[in-house]
Amino acid sequence: MMESVGAFDAKTHLNELLQRASKGETIRITRRGVPVAKLVPPDDGKKDDARNLVEAIRQLRKGTTLGNVTIRELIDDGRRY
Repeated sequence: MMESVGAFDAKTHLNELLQRASKGETIRITRRGVPVAKLVPPDDGKKDDARNLVEAIRQLRKGTTLGNVTIRELIDDGRRY
């Protein structure tokens, strides 16, 4: 469960909260009981290569069909309205 900390306490204990977040903990910061921010751990900095994503989509599409319906029929059907 995510811990909630008041804004004043967050400001007072920011260094401790940053250390906890760096270890993987997520902390919700509230003002008068209303969530206003979330302190989360950093991402690993890795981004998926666009070429790998495109290849993954192509692999996912292999073998997928529309049955007896063509793309043109779907386009024309959508233009009726």
